[in-house]
Amino acid sequence: MIASVHIADMDVGAALAALRSTPARAGLRFGTTMICAPLSGAVLSRPSPRRVGFLAFWDGDDAIDAFLADDPAAARFRDGWHARLDPVRVSGAWPGVPEDAGQGRTDGPAVTLTLGRLRMSQALRFLRASARAEARALTAPGFMWGTGMAKPPLVATCSLWQDSAALAAYAYQPGAHADAVGAQRQRPFHHRSVFIRFRPYRCTGQLDGRNPLSPQWIR
Repeated sequence: MIASVHIADMDVGAALAALRSTPARAGLRFGTTMICAPLSGAVLSRPSPRRVGFLAFWDGDDAIDAFLADDPAAARFRDGWHARLDPVRVSGAWPGVPEDAGQGRTDGPAVTLTLGRLRMSQALRFLRASARAEARALTAPGFMWGTGMAKPPLVATCSLWQDSAALAAYAYQPGAHADAVGAQRQRPFHHRSVFIRFRPYRCTGQLDGRNPLSPQWIR
């Protein structure tokens, strides 16, 4: 299993069309389109109505190549940013993600993806915990870029880190993120959730005039 993230700014009509459709293709294990919102530390983040993300888990690169080559949904993301990701560590469970997907530690930049199907009765608790964790991430050493994504009840974050050591320091040291993990374990926010750390191995395109994960950082 590999993953891909596709994020693009588009006009409102195209954004609505993208959010209404999810590709169904050979080799696609799971995929969802979501509206994006910048990480802010606010309980109610302001979504970007023209920025849409597509998160997907695939059998392999051939399936992604075919999607990019001929799927109308892929065309909507052509002018945005695209990254391919190899899983390193998986915590939790999600359709299309095998239990043995993680491959251990890796050098170089790290990408994290959190994905959950929210229990709506726990939405306020989740938003408060998530806001505190986001605020901590924004000032954490080694944090490079991140975004929230949502299409309720699905909620997600994608974040880029200088290396796994910086990510681990944020994730496991006492603070807002550790508190959020503890709150989730005590009384789950989600019906189902997964945290995945990835090694990015290919990225193209731009957001806001730059590539959040410069290709020369990948090794």
